[in-house]
Formats: sequence, structure tokens, C-alpha cells
Amino acid sequence: MGNLVVQKYGGMCLSSPEKIVATAKKIARRVQHGDQIIVIVSAMGKSTDELIRLAYQVSPHPQRRELDMFLSTGERISMSLLTMALIDLGVKAISFTGSQAGVFTNHSHSNAKIVDIKAHRIEEELKKGKVVVLAGFQGVDPTTKEITTLGRGGSDTTAVAMAAAFKVHCCEIIKEVEGLCSADPKIISYPKIYPKINYNEILEMCFWGAKVLHYRSVELAKMRKVPLEIHFANNTFNKTLVHGEKSMFENEKVLAINSHTEVHHLEVGNVENLAQGFKEMESFLAQTQLAWPQILASALEGNTLKIMYTSDLEHLGAMAHGLQKHPICKIHRPPLSSISLTCHGSVGSDLWRKIPQALAENNIPVLKILSSPLTLTLLVAPEHRELSIKQLHEKFIS
Repeated sequence: MGNLVVQKYGGMCLSSPEKIVATAKKIARRVQHGDQIIVIVSAMGKSTDELIRLAYQVSPHPQRRELDMFLSTGERISMSLLTMALIDLGVKAISFTGSQAGVFTNHSHSNAKIVDIKAHRIEEELKKGKVVVLAGFQGVDPTTKEITTLGRGGSDTTAVAMAAAFKVHCCEIIKEVEGLCSADPKIISYPKIYPKINYNEILEMCFWGAKVLHYRSVELAKMRKVPLEIHFANNTFNKTLVHGEKSMFENEKVLAINSHTEVHHLEVGNVENLAQGFKEMESFLAQTQLAWPQILASALEGNTLKIMYTSDLEHLGAMAHGLQKHPICKIHRPPLSSISLTCHGSVGSDLWRKIPQALAENNIPVLKILSSPLTLTLLVAPEHRELSIKQLHEKFIS
């Protein structure tokens, strides 16, 4: 058995038949060099968004089980087409869905968590010298036998889980970005690209909105000590290595600026404490078959629990609809946007003063600041989001 490699290809690497064939050729070259490969794929291009739009055209409020069944088809298309292309190149290959690959999850639809990997079929096919192509983003609840999805970006988590299960030396994440950038390249034309970064730094960046990896995949990689390499699809020389080494910085070095487009605020009324408030929210989520969103902050004010949260737009919309008729849980303000600066030396520094000052020079009011040892997060009006990112990147990073 040769060197075992786990590779994950993002949706833009598979967005057309031509790109799928090009990806197959890259994999074939690795096989020719003696590598054994487990490939995890995302859905083609923006097809997950297209599937969501189609689902909502048929049903204004799709049942979550059926939505999972439907959305899981996107990755199945990618895995089948890529496997066909590999076989045509003379590479022995086979595709598996998440359930066929032994990706076991909990019962939560739309945002399930991986609880175990039973990769017996993958092991059997690797012994036969085949490339194994897996549909990312999905699994199966071993108790109910229901198909589940892992939430947006869940293919990253599938890849890390497979890398951990097979104890490979590295998990390669191939995307059409040049590595980890200091800001969204769609907003900042020439961001900095980091060749190396540690788990804690990139975990903070991804939690606060960096799209390069899903934060749950980074959390799993850190926990299981799986080194990650983020590769640029069109240039194997450009990459970012994610590792466990400590940073040596202890100054106000701002590494990256990331953002959540929509941050919502929920009020849970008539509660005595945080525990009761979260129990009410849990009950609402169970009734609406929704997974927990990403909680950013919470506080008890009088007898009202205030929760700040975000998620993908489909999940946010489904929550907003479900809350319309809820007697206790209410959205109490229009959404804001978060602007997060991941930096060293934020604790004990005066960045919390400098950052809103820099925005005030452009008449952008900061509505709230949250801080952690590695990140300062500002809340601004959505219409100020992109300008805030540009101004702060120019002042603190460029």
C-alpha cells in the first residue's frame, strides 16, 4: 500500500465538466506517483444554493428531513461524475455516499455532527488499489437510518474526519483560493496570504466568518491533531499549512478581518435564568425541526434572555419564519453585520479604542464590541459592512 492521502475538492473546482475532468487528471497523476487517495467532494459550483432555491419554490417551508434528502444529491452528482472521469483515464475508482462510507452522525437534520466513522468499505476498496471518492457534507443516523447533512461547509468536516480515521499525515483542502487570506478576496483585491498558521488562529477566523474552512472542521482537526494544507486549485506551489505550533507574536499584529453578513438578535421572554431561556429556545428548535444556530453571545437582562446568533441564510430564514408565531421567542431588531479582527495582543491593548476610532473617521458607527484573546468583533449596520472591512484592512493590515 502506497502513501495514503485525503483530498477535499471544493465546489468551484468541480463547477463544470471541464473542471471535473481537470481535477480527475490531477488525481490520476498522484496515483501514477504511487499515492492512494480518498477524495471528498462538495457539490458542483453553486448547486447547493440552486437546490435550496428549487426546494423553496416547491415548498415555502420545507420539512427538514426531506430537505436533507434533497440537498445530499448535490455531492452525489459530483462524486459520480468525478469517478466516471477517473475511470475513463484508466484509474480504478469507486464512489460512495456518506452513509455507504460509514459516516455516522447524530439525528439533527441540516446541521448534524459526526459521532463515528466505520470505514470498512473504504478500506476494502483501497486494498483493491482504487481511488475512493466520497460525497462530503452528509452521513446517516445509525439509529434511525435517516440521511443527514452536516451544514454548509460540511464537506470540510467530512475530509478532516476521514483523515483522522485513517491517521494520514495531512489532509489536503483544494479550493480556488490561493490559501488563507487576510480578508475576503472578493472585497479586498490584494489580501495577504499566509503560508503557515496555527489551529487557534484559523479557528477564530473561521468562527467569525472566514469562508476558507468551516470552523467545525478546524475544531476537529485541532482535537485530532490532523495537519491541514489549503491548496490553490490551479497552482500546487501556493498553499497554507495549518499546524499546532504556538505563535511567537505578542504585539498588536492583526492577522485577518472576517465578517458575518447577518447577525440576528433573539429575545426569550419571561425566564428566570439562562438555563430556562435556552430550554425554551431548544423547545422551539425541536418543534420547528431546526438545528442550533451559531451562538455568538448571550446575556440575561431582567427576565429576558438576549441571544446573538448567525447561520447560513437558509437556516436564518427558516428560524425567522418559525419565530413569527412563537409566544415567547422573538427577533427584536433588524440583523447587523459583524466585523472581526483576529489578532495577537488584543488583550490589554488599545485596539478596542483604535478600531472604532478608525471607522468613526468614515462616519461608520460601531454598535457593539465583543472581545476574546484572539479576536475583537464589532457590530455595524449591514450597509457599512464592506466599507468597514476595506477601511480596517488598509489601516491595520495593508
